[in-house]
Amino acid sequence: MKIIIFGATELGCLIATEFFEDHDVIIIDNEENITHDFNKLDIGYVQGNASDIEVLKQADIKNADVFLACTGLDEANIVACLAAKRISDIKTICCVSKEEYKSTLSIKDSDFCGDIFIDYVIWPAELLTQEIFRIITVAQALDVENFADGRARLLEYKLKENSVLVNQKIRNCNFPDNTIIVGITRNSELFIPSGETIFEQDDKVIFMGLAHALDRLAGSFFHEKEFVKSVCLIGGGKIGLMLAKNLEELKIKTKIIEKNMSRCEYLAQELSNTLIINGDGTNLSLLSEEEISDCDVVVSVTNNDEKNLLCSLLVKQLGVKRVISRVSKNLNIPLFEKVGIDVAVSPNNAALNEVKNDLYETNVDILATVEQGQGEVLEITVPDSFEDRKIKDLNMPAKAIVGTIKRRNRVIIPKGDTMVMKKDNLIIFTTNINAPAIKEFFKGK
Repeated sequence: MKIIIFGATELGCLIATEFFEDHDVIIIDNEENITHDFNKLDIGYVQGNASDIEVLKQADIKNADVFLACTGLDEANIVACLAAKRISDIKTICCVSKEEYKSTLSIKDSDFCGDIFIDYVIWPAELLTQEIFRIITVAQALDVENFADGRARLLEYKLKENSVLVNQKIRNCNFPDNTIIVGITRNSELFIPSGETIFEQDDKVIFMGLAHALDRLAGSFFHEKEFVKSVCLIGGGKIGLMLAKNLEELKIKTKIIEKNMSRCEYLAQELSNTLIINGDGTNLSLLSEEEISDCDVVVSVTNNDEKNLLCSLLVKQLGVKRVISRVSKNLNIPLFEKVGIDVAVSPNNAALNEVKNDLYETNVDILATVEQGQGEVLEITVPDSFEDRKIKDLNMPAKAIVGTIKRRNRVIIPKGDTMVMKKDNLIIFTTNINAPAIKEFFKGK
């Protein structure tokens, strides 16, 4: 597959890094924007603006499969995608930062009469908001993903020093039925455990299962009758506003600390049950006065990594139970986690996952990634050529766990004797390294 990326941004670099080993990747941008990270990749370069037809021709647009525009300027991305569509039948993916562009460009029905359109529109802020909201609403969880219309879930928890699971073998733990452990991250490395694996302190354990079964598991091992009742958001930008609206719908007590007075006035007009505080989230006196330590969750979502880190450290020092922080630069994520921030989330990672989903085969979807892309949750439709067999007899070519089977209207958490049948939708957890082999295994059946 030949992929053309317009924009030597951090997101552009992430996408190029993800695909360059197996695909032909070309970057279009001005030379001064090409960083050292791009120079380390075996990819092609075309200097210029992809809104220019001649530049697109230099990139051999007519023989390319995918055109992705991810510069920092929405209008340039939109024009470039439309220009690419005008001269070729290429698949186009456009990244935008404004809600109105996402809404307008996503129209694909009879209301849109033109013959030039954009195939996929990605709004990273929206994807990040959805991810943070899922994490907020499950007490103590580091990551939350919903599958099968919410009937199945993935939850990630960190084992604290006083956890009853520490030093226990997995097979000796009496976990509820319809739950399964699919992965453990230890010393920053993700692996798929066996029944003989012994839990250690600070392990990050990933479970999959039916939603109600995971609720029982959480109540038994990670929190007891604990619900999120109050949230403080530091930063009232797009993400802060969208989060507050979602939290209001759940009637969770919410406050926003925003430095800009005019933005505070706008937030007050848009929100009905959220307390708006005009102030600086790095002001320790303000945080103390607002009794920030009483909040169940604090989320720092300004557009500045350094400020988010400082805010997060301050509220941690004041005793907040759980802190979630937005991280714009992916290289900063390990730093945030190393200094004790509970959850670090990135809009670029959220956008990368969406791009990967848009580009892969029709019978394979990447439903989620975990641990900065080390693990992938795949949804694979079993082909008609597949011979029905038990889970334990699948003999997959690489380590992977079938976490859920969707069969017509049923959602099954399988065991070794559960049959896998043609047309089943399998939700499979595996590592990023093993994912290609797993996808190829089912494609070839």
